[in-house]
Amino acid sequence: MAQALVPLKDMVEAKSRLSGVLSPAERRSLAQAMVEDVLTVLAGHPGISAVTLVSDDPAAGMLAAKYGINHWLESALGCRGLNPVIARSCQLLALESKQPIVVLHADLPCLAASDITAVLDSLARHGGLIIGCDRHETGTNLLAFGAERPPQFSFGVESCARHCAVAKVVGLSPLVLHRPGIALDIDEAPDLALLMDKIDAGREGFSAALLSESSLGSRIRAQLASLAPADGKILDTGAINK
Repeated sequence: MAQALVPLKDMVEAKSRLSGVLSPAERRSLAQAMVEDVLTVLAGHPGISAVTLVSDDPAAGMLAAKYGINHWLESALGCRGLNPVIARSCQLLALESKQPIVVLHADLPCLAASDITAVLDSLARHGGLIIGCDRHETGTNLLAFGAERPPQFSFGVESCARHCAVAKVVGLSPLVLHRPGIALDIDEAPDLALLMDKIDAGREGFSAALLSESSLGSRIRAQLASLAPADGKILDTGAINK
């Protein structure tokens, strides 16, 4: 069994890099749909004993109540910035339980129960630090580790390599895990285009419903098509800073 930690940015300000495709209200709707996809998987997984959502977003408390999970206000932790907030949250979780901790981002709309199972199995077999990389294999979308030996959190530019490096320094053996459901985080137009492809292939969930069961999906397709160059491929700007 393990405990999960999900940091969530204020959804009003979320996904600013999608401003060329989505309006502020649409970006908020997508951010909420994606975190609900993540919380659905975590709250229903037999290997996850508790889930904690860390956020100052006004809707975070209602989401926590809906899924029967814990909610901590980020502003009450006494620190600012993603890495300090995660570090402090993990300190508090370790005081409550010695179970391993899984930290993951809230924008993983294709996350599946099998992804979490693979993470927990890898941690049980390998120990150390499990790193769920993004699709560029440069960013970090998930970390799993023993509560008594947390890593130095280094989310940001080239975070996958930095998480590997700092883990080795403190004697934690890193293992990079490649899972489609963990790898696809949604930050820019190419990510959104890939998500639309997944929905076309039968992907279900809150994000899929938002993007397929309303006029929003059709408008996004048209907008993405307008952004594509002559070869039909939307420019991929490279690694996401996670």
